[in-house]
Amino acid sequence: MFTHKDIEMRTIFVVNCIEHKRTLRVCSGELMVEETVDRKTKALTKFPFQKVLALFVIGHFTLTTPLIEKCKRYGVALIVMKPNLRPVFYWADAAEANYLLRKRQYEYYDCDLSVARTIVHNKIINQMATLLKTRKRDEPTTSAISLCRESMDEVAHTTNYNQLMGVEGHVSKVYFAAYFQSLDWQGRHPRMKTDPLNVVLDIGYTLLFNFVECFLRMYGFDLYMGVYHRLWFKRKSLVCDIMEPFRCIIDHTVLLAFHRKQFSDTDFICSKQEYHLKYERTAAYYQVFFNSLIAHKADIFKYVQSYYRCFMGRKSISTYPTFLF
Repeated sequence: MFTHKDIEMRTIFVVNCIEHKRTLRVCSGELMVEETVDRKTKALTKFPFQKVLALFVIGHFTLTTPLIEKCKRYGVALIVMKPNLRPVFYWADAAEANYLLRKRQYEYYDCDLSVARTIVHNKIINQMATLLKTRKRDEPTTSAISLCRESMDEVAHTTNYNQLMGVEGHVSKVYFAAYFQSLDWQGRHPRMKTDPLNVVLDIGYTLLFNFVECFLRMYGFDLYMGVYHRLWFKRKSLVCDIMEPFRCIIDHTVLLAFHRKQFSDTDFICSKQEYHLKYERTAAYYQVFFNSLIAHKADIFKYVQSYYRCFMGRKSISTYPTFLF
């Protein structure tokens, strides 16, 4: 398993294969990225495998067997996504033999909300911190901050699962309306592509999801066994759980990007009442999100590592990790 030093010294390598076909192969023991344009192939970059933590490939590319062997040797995760960020392939030399961890997961009682409360509490803390970063004193913002403070105490004493979900959902609704009020917020509609802002949030949350999954796989978790999000067909509920405290990173990135004109409504086209990001702008958007996530890669790793140790050791709930934005 990786150490903190490994995470700090190794990087997340993102390969954009949307516009041109690219090939990833091994050359002189290093990772070589080549691009083919008009039947001409040229080398783009070389990178030592010892410096790579994970390879995120977006689009279509060619993969070689020696590359997979090198990834296995150096513990490099390989995540392949379509241009719309839908995962196609995930490979990693994960700790799948960690059967004791999975045994702990399967023994965890559905009626035990202690860990779920901790995750929701942490999410609300960061939502409040994100609102405070705006330094706004208008009524929607102050009301949302007050609701966050009140809800944290309510979450701590909640013993009913549906009630916990209700509190988290209500806080998120008020938080979004206050935080994105300057961008004409119309409500959160996941995966429905109703407006550019919702599309951008979907993109950011998808990248965060894949980022968190990369770290969870290092320890051999059963990704489908969550503690807050319950079992659902093909849903990686544990990844949904762990990403909750980190959603604020995406929210903050989106608001700043729109204010700095890095993101714009003109970057989208509307077809059949759905908004889609223009093909030529995808790389720029993905870059903004990856820069933001890479800046917090050590925080996410430390959170997952601490969560693993607490869950595995059945430690007191007071020792579970907290990420403060």
